[in-house]
Amino acid sequence: MFPIRRMRRMRTDARIRAMFQETSVDMSDLIYPLYIKEEAENGNPEEISTMPGQYRYSVDDAVDFAGLLEDNGLTSVLLFGIPAHKDEVASSAYDKDGIIQQTIRALKQQTNLVVMGDVCMCEYTSHGHCGIIRDEYVQNDETLDYLSKIAVSYADAGVDVVAPSDMMDGRVMAIRDGLDANDYLNVPIFSYAAKYASTYYAPFREAADSAPSFGDRRSYQMDPANFNEAILEVAMDIDEGADAIIVKPALAYLDVLREVKQQFKMPTIAYQVSGEYSMITAGIEKGYITEDLLDETLLSIKRAGADMIISYFVPQLMGIE
Repeated sequence: MFPIRRMRRMRTDARIRAMFQETSVDMSDLIYPLYIKEEAENGNPEEISTMPGQYRYSVDDAVDFAGLLEDNGLTSVLLFGIPAHKDEVASSAYDKDGIIQQTIRALKQQTNLVVMGDVCMCEYTSHGHCGIIRDEYVQNDETLDYLSKIAVSYADAGVDVVAPSDMMDGRVMAIRDGLDANDYLNVPIFSYAAKYASTYYAPFREAADSAPSFGDRRSYQMDPANFNEAILEVAMDIDEGADAIIVKPALAYLDVLREVKQQFKMPTIAYQVSGEYSMITAGIEKGYITEDLLDETLLSIKRAGADMIISYFVPQLMGIE
């Protein structure tokens, strides 16, 4: 104890601090979300108004930008599509020539990135909800067949990983069955197992043009007040065949993230979502905080138990505007 033990001895020299730093975040720990819009013009990415510095890309521009990020150390991307056509059954989501299927094929041909496809229906439905609607209610079991079709279509295009984000009960099992029946036994499922109905998603809805036309998503996404429910959700998805777990959002749910990692010892991913990005970006632009907060927040997520982090800050961390 003091004065024999002086904790500051190990903090005085920057080199010694670096030697014993317990947590680090490398570019290989990050996954970058890409938005690909079917009607986007080549060479003219559309800036997302609610997420300054983030864009909707054409297929060609998305591949070019992903290649640039790969050259700077990125290893994986997560794809979201904005189709030209939307309908009640999200048919563009499982079209073999859909916007994400085109992007998967192009990325696999031109990069060595791990390509992850977000499996959901909200960007592709005319009503903006994550499943089939009857009487203004998302039908769980009927939706499972469509989610499986989307995942299989991504696998047909060559995707490395499918990541269901819909929060339907039983979706992991349905997708696993669909993939296995089509000889895609080795395509992993990274499940958004603990996905909360969060206000932090607001900028994403503009980015992906996926705001619900009525109601909200609280009948399928989780109540932010609930902790034990998240643990049960994760356990169920693991039993159904999930290969990795995603906790979403990140910063407001670090307690959930930590418990998931400690209890299940599964590969665990945290999603630093659009609202987290936009708040930090606005704070930096106003001068209220500095860019040092980027490292601090990423370290906090990693320290809580994340093996990987989905983050919009990848280009900024690389110094790419």
